[in-house]
Amino acid sequence: MKEIILLKCGELVLKGQNRNSFEDAMIKNTRRRLEPLGKFHIWKSQSTVYVEPLTEGISMEEAVARLQTVFGIAALCPALVVPKDWAAICAAAPDYLAEDLAGAKTFKVNAKRSDKAFPMKSPEICRELGGLLLSRFPHLKVDVEDPDVLVTVEVREKDAYVHKRQLPGAGGIPVGTGGKAALLLSGGIDSPVAGYMMAKRGLELIAVHFASPPYTSERARQKVISLGEKLLPYTGRIKLFIVPFTQLQEQLRDRCPEEYFTLLMRRAMMRIAETIALREGCQGLITGESVGQVASQTIQALGVTDCVTTLPVLRPAIGMDKSEIVAIARRIDTFETSILPYEDCCTVFTPRHPRTRPKPEETAKIEAEANLDPALLHQAAENAELLILSNRYSGMR
Repeated sequence: MKEIILLKCGELVLKGQNRNSFEDAMIKNTRRRLEPLGKFHIWKSQSTVYVEPLTEGISMEEAVARLQTVFGIAALCPALVVPKDWAAICAAAPDYLAEDLAGAKTFKVNAKRSDKAFPMKSPEICRELGGLLLSRFPHLKVDVEDPDVLVTVEVREKDAYVHKRQLPGAGGIPVGTGGKAALLLSGGIDSPVAGYMMAKRGLELIAVHFASPPYTSERARQKVISLGEKLLPYTGRIKLFIVPFTQLQEQLRDRCPEEYFTLLMRRAMMRIAETIALREGCQGLITGESVGQVASQTIQALGVTDCVTTLPVLRPAIGMDKSEIVAIARRIDTFETSILPYEDCCTVFTPRHPRTRPKPEETAKIEAEANLDPALLHQAAENAELLILSNRYSGMR
Protein backbone atom coordinates (compact mmCIF):
# COMPACT_ATOMS: atom_id res chain seq x y z
CA MET A 1 0.00 0.00 0.00
CA LYS A 2 1.22 3.46 -0.91
CA GLU A 3 0.61 6.08 1.77
CA ILE A 4 1.08 9.85 1.52
CA ILE A 5 0.20 12.84 3.73
CA LEU A 6 -2.35 15.46 2.71
CA LEU A 7 -1.81 18.95 4.16
CA LYS A 8 -4.68 21.41 4.56
CA CYS A 9 -3.66 25.07 4.35
CA GLY A 10 -6.26 26.75 6.58
CA GLU A 11 -6.16 30.56 6.51
CA LEU A 12 -3.65 30.60 3.65
CA VAL A 13 -6.51 30.10 1.21
CA LEU A 14 -7.79 33.57 2.22
CA LYS A 15 -4.61 35.38 1.13
CA GLY A 16 -5.92 36.40 -2.29
CA GLN A 17 -3.25 37.34 -4.80
CA ASN A 18 -0.50 36.61 -2.25
CA ARG A 19 -1.71 33.08 -1.63
CA ASN A 20 0.95 31.40 -3.79
CA SER A 21 3.81 33.05 -1.92
CA PHE A 22 2.41 31.88 1.42
CA GLU A 23 1.90 28.34 0.17
CA ASP A 24 5.38 28.25 -1.37
CA ALA A 25 6.88 29.37 1.96
CA MET A 26 4.96 26.63 3.77
CA ILE A 27 6.23 24.02 1.29
CA LYS A 28 9.80 25.28 1.74
CA ASN A 29 9.47 24.98 5.52
CA THR A 30 7.92 21.52 5.09
CA ARG A 31 10.91 20.37 3.04
CA ARG A 32 13.30 21.70 5.68
CA ARG A 33 11.45 19.95 8.48
CA LEU A 34 11.33 16.59 6.68
CA GLU A 35 14.84 16.66 5.19
CA PRO A 36 16.49 14.59 7.97
CA LEU A 37 14.06 11.71 7.34
CA GLY A 38 14.81 11.18 3.63
CA LYS A 39 13.51 12.29 0.24
CA PHE A 40 9.95 13.45 -0.34
CA HIS A 41 8.03 14.64 -3.38
CA ILE A 42 5.95 17.64 -2.32
CA TRP A 43 3.48 19.45 -4.58
CA LYS A 44 0.26 21.42 -4.31
CA SER A 45 -3.08 21.16 -6.08
CA GLN A 46 -6.63 22.29 -5.28
CA SER A 47 -5.91 23.86 -1.86
CA THR A 48 -4.06 20.74 -0.71
CA VAL A 49 -0.34 20.04 -0.41
CA TYR A 50 0.71 16.45 -1.08
CA VAL A 51 3.70 14.90 0.73
CA GLU A 52 4.88 11.64 -0.84
CA PRO A 53 7.81 9.71 0.70
CA LEU A 54 10.36 8.55 -1.87
CA THR A 55 12.90 6.92 0.45
CA GLU A 56 12.21 3.37 1.60
CA GLY A 57 11.61 2.87 5.31
CA ILE A 58 10.58 6.42 6.18
CA SER A 59 8.55 6.51 9.38
CA MET A 60 5.21 8.09 8.51
CA GLU A 61 4.54 8.57 12.22
CA GLU A 62 7.73 10.62 12.55
CA ALA A 63 6.92 12.57 9.38
CA VAL A 64 3.45 13.42 10.71
CA ALA A 65 4.89 14.52 14.08
CA ARG A 66 7.34 16.83 12.35
CA LEU A 67 4.70 18.31 10.07
CA GLN A 68 2.50 19.13 13.06
CA THR A 69 5.08 21.79 14.04
CA VAL A 70 5.09 23.58 10.66
CA PHE A 71 3.16 26.85 10.79
CA GLY A 72 0.70 27.30 7.93
CA ILE A 73 -0.57 23.70 8.10
CA ALA A 74 -4.05 23.74 9.60
CA ALA A 75 -4.59 19.96 9.46
CA LEU A 76 -3.01 16.87 7.97
CA CYS A 77 -4.19 13.43 6.97
CA PRO A 78 -2.16 10.27 6.35
CA ALA A 79 -3.92 8.74 3.35
CA LEU A 80 -3.88 5.65 1.18
CA VAL A 81 -3.36 6.31 -2.54
CA VAL A 82 -5.54 4.19 -4.83
CA PRO A 83 -6.43 4.39 -8.53
CA LYS A 84 -9.60 6.30 -9.43
CA ASP A 85 -11.49 3.06 -9.85
CA TRP A 86 -14.37 1.98 -7.62
CA ALA A 87 -13.29 -1.67 -7.55
CA ALA A 88 -9.76 -0.63 -6.52
CA ILE A 89 -11.11 1.58 -3.74
CA CYS A 90 -13.29 -1.23 -2.40
CA ALA A 91 -10.41 -3.70 -2.56
CA ALA A 92 -7.91 -1.51 -0.71
CA ALA A 93 -9.95 0.49 1.82
CA PRO A 94 -11.01 -2.29 4.26
CA ASP A 95 -7.44 -3.51 4.80
CA TYR A 96 -6.10 0.02 5.23
CA LEU A 97 -8.84 0.89 7.73
CA ALA A 98 -8.86 -2.47 9.54
CA GLU A 99 -6.79 -1.57 12.60
CA ASP A 100 -8.80 1.56 13.38
CA LEU A 101 -12.20 0.06 12.66
CA ALA A 102 -11.48 -3.11 14.65
CA GLY A 103 -11.17 -1.05 17.84
CA ALA A 104 -14.06 1.32 17.11
CA LYS A 105 -17.76 1.10 17.86
CA THR A 106 -19.07 3.64 15.37
CA PHE A 107 -18.00 5.10 12.04
CA LYS A 108 -19.10 7.36 9.24
CA VAL A 109 -18.07 7.61 5.59
CA ASN A 110 -17.53 11.03 4.05
CA ALA A 111 -16.81 11.58 0.34
CA LYS A 112 -15.34 14.49 -1.62
CA ARG A 113 -15.54 14.20 -5.41
CA SER A 114 -13.57 17.05 -6.95
CA ASP A 115 -13.28 15.08 -10.21
CA LYS A 116 -16.86 15.32 -11.48
CA ALA A 117 -16.09 12.82 -14.24
CA PHE A 118 -15.97 10.03 -11.66
CA PRO A 119 -19.12 7.96 -12.32
CA MET A 120 -20.33 7.80 -8.71
CA LYS A 121 -21.59 10.83 -6.81
CA SER A 122 -20.57 11.52 -3.22
CA PRO A 123 -23.74 10.15 -1.52
CA GLU A 124 -23.42 6.95 -3.55
CA ILE A 125 -19.75 6.56 -2.55
CA CYS A 126 -20.68 6.97 1.11
CA ARG A 127 -23.56 4.50 0.90
CA GLU A 128 -21.70 1.79 -1.01
CA LEU A 129 -18.43 1.97 0.93
CA GLY A 130 -20.33 2.17 4.24
CA GLY A 131 -22.21 -1.01 3.36
CA LEU A 132 -18.97 -2.77 2.42
CA LEU A 133 -17.32 -1.82 5.72
CA LEU A 134 -20.35 -2.94 7.72
CA SER A 135 -20.18 -6.33 6.04
CA ARG A 136 -16.47 -6.64 6.86
CA PHE A 137 -16.76 -5.26 10.42
CA PRO A 138 -20.24 -6.33 11.63
CA HIS A 139 -19.67 -5.01 15.17
CA LEU A 140 -19.76 -1.43 13.86
CA LYS A 141 -22.69 0.98 13.84
CA VAL A 142 -23.08 4.12 11.77
CA ASP A 143 -23.01 7.41 13.68
CA VAL A 144 -23.29 10.48 11.50
CA GLU A 145 -22.98 12.95 14.43
CA ASP A 146 -19.96 11.82 16.45
CA PRO A 147 -18.32 8.69 14.99
CA ASP A 148 -15.27 7.03 16.52
CA VAL A 149 -13.73 6.83 13.04
CA LEU A 150 -14.49 9.21 10.19
CA VAL A 151 -13.55 7.52 6.92
CA THR A 152 -13.01 9.99 4.08
CA VAL A 153 -12.70 9.20 0.38
CA GLU A 154 -11.36 12.02 -1.79
CA VAL A 155 -11.58 11.57 -5.56
CA ARG A 156 -9.19 14.07 -7.11
CA GLU A 157 -7.80 14.78 -10.57
CA LYS A 158 -5.06 12.13 -10.50
CA ASP A 159 -5.90 9.52 -7.85
CA ALA A 160 -8.31 8.70 -5.07
CA TYR A 161 -7.33 8.95 -1.41
CA VAL A 162 -8.72 7.14 1.60
CA HIS A 163 -7.98 8.49 5.08
CA LYS A 164 -9.28 7.65 8.51
CA ARG A 165 -8.34 10.62 10.66
CA GLN A 166 -7.58 14.30 10.34
CA LEU A 167 -4.90 15.51 12.72
CA PRO A 168 -4.49 19.10 13.91
CA GLY A 169 -1.65 21.13 12.46
CA ALA A 170 0.18 24.06 14.01
CA GLY A 171 -2.04 26.60 12.20
CA GLY A 172 -0.90 30.18 11.73
CA ILE A 173 1.06 31.35 8.70
CA PRO A 174 4.49 30.17 7.51
CA VAL A 175 7.62 31.42 9.27
CA GLY A 176 9.37 34.00 7.12
CA THR A 177 6.25 35.51 5.54
CA GLY A 178 5.70 38.14 8.24
CA GLY A 179 9.14 39.72 8.53
CA LYS A 180 11.85 39.27 11.15
CA ALA A 181 12.09 40.20 14.82
CA ALA A 182 14.43 39.87 17.78
CA LEU A 183 13.12 37.90 20.76
CA LEU A 184 14.44 38.97 24.16
CA LEU A 185 14.88 35.44 25.49
CA SER A 186 15.22 35.13 29.25
CA GLY A 187 15.32 31.89 31.19
CA GLY A 188 11.68 32.21 32.24
CA ILE A 189 8.37 30.76 31.11
CA ASP A 190 7.01 33.72 29.18
CA SER A 191 9.58 34.68 26.54
CA PRO A 192 9.77 31.28 24.76
CA VAL A 193 5.97 31.32 24.55
CA ALA A 194 6.10 34.84 23.09
CA GLY A 195 8.61 33.68 20.46
CA TYR A 196 6.43 30.71 19.54
CA MET A 197 3.34 32.91 19.23
CA MET A 198 5.03 35.43 16.92
CA ALA A 199 6.62 32.69 14.81
CA LYS A 200 3.07 31.38 14.38
CA ARG A 201 2.22 34.73 12.80
CA GLY A 202 4.98 34.32 10.25
CA LEU A 203 7.93 36.06 11.92
CA GLU A 204 11.46 34.77 11.50
CA LEU A 205 13.25 34.98 14.86
CA ILE A 206 16.63 35.85 16.19
CA ALA A 207 17.10 35.72 19.97
CA VAL A 208 18.94 38.03 22.37
CA HIS A 209 19.86 36.88 25.88
CA PHE A 210 21.56 38.94 28.59
CA ALA A 211 24.07 37.14 30.80
CA SER A 212 25.79 38.53 33.89
CA PRO A 213 28.54 36.19 35.04
CA PRO A 214 29.50 35.52 37.79
CA TYR A 215 26.01 36.46 39.03
CA THR A 216 24.52 34.12 36.42
CA SER A 217 25.97 30.65 35.95
CA GLU A 218 26.99 28.48 33.02
CA ARG A 219 23.93 26.34 33.80
CA ALA A 220 21.71 29.40 33.31
CA ARG A 221 23.39 30.02 29.96
CA GLN A 222 22.83 26.40 28.89
CA LYS A 223 19.21 26.63 30.01
CA VAL A 224 18.59 29.48 27.57
CA ILE A 225 20.30 27.57 24.77
CA SER A 226 18.02 24.62 25.53
CA LEU A 227 14.96 26.88 25.39
CA GLY A 228 16.06 28.17 22.00
CA GLU A 229 16.49 24.60 20.80
CA LYS A 230 12.97 23.76 22.00
CA LEU A 231 11.63 26.42 19.61
CA LEU A 232 13.52 25.10 16.57
CA PRO A 233 10.84 22.62 15.39
CA TYR A 234 8.52 25.61 14.99
CA THR A 235 10.94 28.34 13.87
CA GLY A 236 13.81 26.68 12.04
CA ARG A 237 17.31 28.04 12.57
CA ILE A 238 17.74 30.74 15.23
CA LYS A 239 20.68 33.07 15.72
CA LEU A 240 21.14 33.43 19.50
CA PHE A 241 23.12 36.45 20.72
CA ILE A 242 24.37 36.18 24.32
CA VAL A 243 25.10 39.71 25.53
CA PRO A 244 27.67 40.35 28.32
CA PHE A 245 25.71 42.50 30.75
CA THR A 246 27.66 42.40 34.02
CA GLN A 247 29.37 45.81 33.85
CA LEU A 248 26.16 47.61 32.96
CA GLN A 249 24.25 45.97 35.78
CA GLU A 250 26.99 46.83 38.27
CA GLN A 251 27.02 50.46 37.13
CA LEU A 252 23.24 50.63 37.49
CA ARG A 253 23.40 49.07 40.95
CA ASP A 254 26.00 51.61 42.08
CA ARG A 255 24.61 54.76 40.45
CA CYS A 256 20.79 54.71 40.40
CA PRO A 257 18.12 54.65 43.13
CA GLU A 258 17.17 51.07 43.95
CA GLU A 259 13.52 51.46 42.94
CA TYR A 260 14.59 52.49 39.42
CA PHE A 261 17.08 49.68 38.89
CA THR A 262 14.76 47.35 36.98
CA LEU A 263 13.41 50.16 34.78
CA LEU A 264 16.85 51.41 33.80
CA MET A 265 18.09 47.86 33.27
CA ARG A 266 15.22 47.14 30.88
CA ARG A 267 15.84 50.40 29.02
CA ALA A 268 19.47 49.37 28.54
CA MET A 269 18.35 45.95 27.32
CA MET A 270 15.99 47.49 24.79
CA ARG A 271 18.71 49.74 23.40
CA ILE A 272 21.17 46.85 23.04
CA ALA A 273 18.54 44.51 21.58
CA GLU A 274 17.54 47.20 19.06
CA THR A 275 21.17 47.65 17.98
CA ILE A 276 21.51 43.91 17.34
CA ALA A 277 18.06 43.70 15.73
CA LEU A 278 18.76 46.49 13.25
CA ARG A 279 22.13 44.97 12.40
CA GLU A 280 20.36 41.67 11.65
CA GLY A 281 17.64 43.24 9.51
CA CYS A 282 14.81 42.89 12.05
CA GLN A 283 11.69 45.03 12.00
CA GLY A 284 10.65 44.58 15.63
CA LEU A 285 11.40 43.34 19.14
CA ILE A 286 9.48 40.62 21.02
CA THR A 287 9.14 40.25 24.77
CA GLY A 288 7.13 37.93 27.02
CA GLU A 289 5.74 40.66 29.24
CA SER A 290 2.14 40.60 30.49
CA VAL A 291 0.42 43.60 32.05
CA GLY A 292 0.43 43.41 35.84
CA GLN A 293 2.14 40.03 36.06
CA VAL A 294 4.97 41.50 38.14
CA ALA A 295 5.50 44.95 39.65
CA SER A 296 7.77 46.08 36.80
CA GLN A 297 5.15 45.23 34.13
CA THR A 298 2.59 47.94 34.72
CA ILE A 299 1.37 49.84 31.70
CA GLN A 300 3.35 52.89 32.85
CA ALA A 301 6.57 50.87 33.22
CA LEU A 302 6.15 49.28 29.80
CA GLY A 303 5.73 52.72 28.28
CA VAL A 304 8.93 53.93 29.93
CA THR A 305 10.93 51.03 28.47
CA ASP A 306 9.32 51.27 25.00
CA CYS A 307 10.19 54.92 24.51
CA VAL A 308 13.93 54.24 24.14
CA THR A 309 13.53 52.16 20.98
CA THR A 310 12.33 53.11 17.51
CA LEU A 311 11.29 49.55 16.66
CA PRO A 312 7.80 48.26 17.52
CA VAL A 313 7.76 46.08 20.62
CA LEU A 314 5.52 43.03 20.19
CA ARG A 315 4.09 41.44 23.34
CA PRO A 316 1.82 38.58 22.30
CA ALA A 317 1.24 37.51 25.92
CA ILE A 318 0.29 41.02 27.05
CA GLY A 319 -3.31 40.15 27.99
CA MET A 320 -2.78 36.57 29.14
CA ASP A 321 -2.69 35.33 32.71
CA LYS A 322 0.00 32.97 33.95
CA SER A 323 -2.09 29.82 33.63
CA GLU A 324 -2.70 30.53 29.94
CA ILE A 325 1.00 31.11 29.30
CA VAL A 326 1.93 27.96 31.23
CA ALA A 327 -0.54 25.91 29.17
CA ILE A 328 1.19 26.96 25.94
CA ALA A 329 4.64 26.39 27.49
CA ARG A 330 3.63 22.83 28.37
CA ARG A 331 2.27 22.23 24.88
CA ILE A 332 5.46 23.36 23.16
CA ASP A 333 7.64 21.56 25.74
CA THR A 334 9.46 24.59 27.16
CA PHE A 335 7.87 24.62 30.63
CA GLU A 336 10.06 22.04 32.38
CA THR A 337 13.21 23.73 31.07
CA SER A 338 11.96 27.20 32.02
CA ILE A 339 11.41 26.25 35.67
CA LEU A 340 14.92 24.90 36.19
CA PRO A 341 16.26 26.85 39.21
CA TYR A 342 19.08 28.75 37.50
CA GLU A 343 19.16 32.56 37.89
CA ASP A 344 19.00 34.90 34.92
CA CYS A 345 20.13 38.52 34.91
CA CYS A 346 16.59 39.84 35.43
CA THR A 347 16.63 38.42 38.96
CA VAL A 348 20.04 39.90 39.83
CA PHE A 349 19.93 42.92 42.19
CA THR A 350 16.12 42.85 42.22
CA PRO A 351 14.83 45.91 44.14
CA ARG A 352 12.67 45.36 47.18
CA HIS A 353 10.16 48.01 46.06
CA PRO A 354 10.39 48.64 42.30
CA ARG A 355 8.83 51.77 40.87
CA THR A 356 5.46 50.72 39.44
CA ARG A 357 4.09 53.99 38.03
CA PRO A 358 7.10 55.80 36.63
CA LYS A 359 6.91 58.88 34.45
CA PRO A 360 9.03 59.02 31.28
CA GLU A 361 10.54 62.46 32.03
CA GLU A 362 11.36 61.55 35.63
CA THR A 363 12.93 58.25 34.58
CA ALA A 364 15.01 59.91 31.85
CA LYS A 365 16.28 62.47 34.40
CA ILE A 366 17.36 59.78 36.85
CA GLU A 367 18.99 57.85 34.02
CA ALA A 368 20.95 60.96 33.02
CA GLU A 369 22.02 61.57 36.62
CA ALA A 370 23.32 57.98 36.83
CA ASN A 371 25.72 58.96 34.01
CA LEU A 372 26.04 55.46 32.59
CA ASP A 373 28.97 54.93 30.28
CA PRO A 374 27.40 54.90 26.75
CA ALA A 375 30.40 52.93 25.49
CA LEU A 376 29.24 49.99 27.59
CA LEU A 377 26.01 49.76 25.59
CA HIS A 378 27.93 49.73 22.33
CA GLN A 379 30.47 47.21 23.65
CA ALA A 380 27.74 44.91 24.93
CA ALA A 381 26.10 44.78 21.50
CA GLU A 382 29.41 44.39 19.68
CA ASN A 383 30.76 41.71 22.04
CA ALA A 384 27.62 39.56 22.07
CA GLU A 385 28.47 35.90 21.55
CA LEU A 386 26.71 34.43 18.50
CA LEU A 387 25.43 30.86 18.56
CA ILE A 388 23.64 29.27 15.61
CA LEU A 389 20.87 26.97 16.82
CA SER A 390 19.78 24.47 14.19
CA ASN A 391 18.15 21.03 14.28
CA ARG A 392 18.27 20.55 10.54
CA TYR A 393 20.31 17.37 10.77
CA SER A 394 19.85 16.47 14.44
CA GLY A 395 16.54 14.62 14.14
CA MET A 396 15.15 16.69 17.04
CA ARG A 397 11.40 16.62 17.54
